[in-house]
Amino acid sequence: MENKLMKRITRSGLGACLAAVAGFSWMAAVQSPQTDRYANWTEYGGTHENIKYSSLAQIDTSNVHRLKVAWIYHSENRDSTKFGSAMESNPIVINGVLYVASPTLKLCAVDAATGREKWKFDPSDPLQNKTWPVRANHMCRGVSYWTDGANDHRIIYTAGPFLFAVNALTGKLISTFGTDGGVDLRTGLDRDPGKMSVALTSPVKIYKNTIITGCGQGGDDTPGHIRGFDVVTGTQKWIFHTIPYPGEKGFHTWKDPEAYKTKGSTNPWSGFSLDEKRGIVFTGTGNPTNDFYGGGRLGNGLFGNCILAIDANTGKLIWHFQTVHHDVWDMDISSPPVLVTLNRGGKKVDAIVQSTKMGFLFVLDRLTGKPVFPIDEKPVKTNGAVAGEILSPTQPFPRFPKPFVRQVLTEKDLNRLVPDSSYQDIKRRFHSYRSEGIYTPPSERGTVILPGYDGGGEWGGPAVDPRTNILYVNANEMTWVLQLVKAKQSEKTNNLTNREAGQTLYSRTCIACHGPERKGGGEGGIPSLIGLNKKYTTTQFVEFISSGKGRMPGFGYLSAEEKKAIASLILELTEEQDKPYKGPSLTDRQPAGPDYHSTGYHKFLTKEGYPAISPPWGTISAIDLNTGQYKWKIPFGEFEELKKKGIPATGRENYGGPVVTAGGLLFIGASADGKFRAINKRTGKILWEYDLPAPGVATPAVYAIDGRQYVVISAGGSKWEKKKSDAYVAFALD
Repeated sequence: MENKLMKRITRSGLGACLAAVAGFSWMAAVQSPQTDRYANWTEYGGTHENIKYSSLAQIDTSNVHRLKVAWIYHSENRDSTKFGSAMESNPIVINGVLYVASPTLKLCAVDAATGREKWKFDPSDPLQNKTWPVRANHMCRGVSYWTDGANDHRIIYTAGPFLFAVNALTGKLISTFGTDGGVDLRTGLDRDPGKMSVALTSPVKIYKNTIITGCGQGGDDTPGHIRGFDVVTGTQKWIFHTIPYPGEKGFHTWKDPEAYKTKGSTNPWSGFSLDEKRGIVFTGTGNPTNDFYGGGRLGNGLFGNCILAIDANTGKLIWHFQTVHHDVWDMDISSPPVLVTLNRGGKKVDAIVQSTKMGFLFVLDRLTGKPVFPIDEKPVKTNGAVAGEILSPTQPFPRFPKPFVRQVLTEKDLNRLVPDSSYQDIKRRFHSYRSEGIYTPPSERGTVILPGYDGGGEWGGPAVDPRTNILYVNANEMTWVLQLVKAKQSEKTNNLTNREAGQTLYSRTCIACHGPERKGGGEGGIPSLIGLNKKYTTTQFVEFISSGKGRMPGFGYLSAEEKKAIASLILELTEEQDKPYKGPSLTDRQPAGPDYHSTGYHKFLTKEGYPAISPPWGTISAIDLNTGQYKWKIPFGEFEELKKKGIPATGRENYGGPVVTAGGLLFIGASADGKFRAINKRTGKILWEYDLPAPGVATPAVYAIDGRQYVVISAGGSKWEKKKSDAYVAFALD
């Protein structure tokens, strides 16, 4: 059936493609049997390799202008009160059914040809989920499918700290999985489950009968260990410690011998890719907490910021490569590696390619982790680090490919599109900061971070055409400012009021994101905490602290009295603030606050709200992985008001990845301008665009039903707190 479908699709596209682009054989729609597996979209990123490639070619460069909306599915029934959390799901399609997650983490099954809902599983509904009530709303970037090849069909996905197995045909929990259909991922980590926060942003990977997962957005007290679970029973089969235990490889890269008991994060929050034939799972990890001050976690801290190759059967480490040593810039590995087979000197090399926030591509041998292109360990600046910090004197720099974004801001790079008064303002501020290139130490003065916390490359990751080994990566070129301030701890240790305890706890747990004045960083997607007394009761706010929401992890390790103290501060409850604090001692508890914290997530912007750096502010690059050379690079995204002034496309902030097809196209949403675009993959020319209901902060999926090719994308748009939606929008030829 699959081969017949491919022939039917490719015949219809071949004549038009050759007529329009005669001579470009790389665009021909004829498919070989080896590429047929790319005709489906059965998992996150399309296939195990995560290359986001489709061999379908009915839609091509000659007819993409005829693309029309085929259907729109509203995952929350247009209820705008439920649009608040991010909707970033990359759909999967199984036997004509499309599976996605809604903004409130409902699992939805939709007819992939019509957009009609088949069923919906709500993990917060006690009638559907009696044992594992889900209270948190965080981003869910996809779900996973497993079958025994007979009658057992399962969707495996996470909501809050729970791993669920749902019958793919009925939408009912499979009661024999775990307990009543779920597994609490806070258990099995050798720490108190009640004090940990686990929320997975990316889907699990399934190898044979093993579910492979990390710990997602863990809190300061939650390790990011990687585990394997039995897909039928939910039993934990193995664990790999991303913060090593005594006797394990990497243990001595932490100066603190107790780190494995108390430190958190180092989690593979961006997801996994899989070499199914060899049984090797690949992932990349984030940095240990605290993100910006490492005085409490001295050492290179394996396996933070590492590309990992792990035996999918046993959980044993095969190899690792650390992309940043002792990261204090929040340079997490933000997307799963992509698996490719390169042509190097006439030889085939199975490799992985890791895109990074720094704008580097690390190209490594898949079996050994050795560099395919040379990587140099170069000296970096360490002067001016704050007290107690010991930075790594060197960092790894790939020679090829060259970085796909700028990595240093100089005066000549400042934005001249704004009025002179605004330019003089950013120039003055620029000279007040440290701006000496990538890996400049965080400082009390303020350090320019370029690429920023959100890349460079982000969680959408690149797409690769396996026939040409050309990689397509979208990126941000935004400057941020990282400023550290010395933590203010209460001088009193006894007889504290709730106000005093709340201030100390806020400085330990909240200030790094929301800032000392609790204003957040709207430009960084961090909300203000001012005025929350008009939105939340104490009970609601305490639950919010416990469960987390969106990008914020829960703080389960805090006691009830500690949460109440924070609530009294944030909600401005004067009577409660003046009452005696009755919680545990703040001098003895773990994790203790750092000596320094950041003032929050702040972009370096002009008075008008544009980036202080000159354009482009968003880009797409096409890179030949066989040679490391660039094929093309374009600005990606635009500001309508600048366009009307005749200013060429500036590029714009973007999140979510591209899909590349055999029809010669690159499909991508991602941009803050809310457009969904089709781009000629050979030239970078935009061929078609459509205004989505809200920005498509997600990666599209490409599939075919009954000989008709579709492209679908989530249009949730919640990243920028402006336009929001619950819509999945599918397109096909008219």
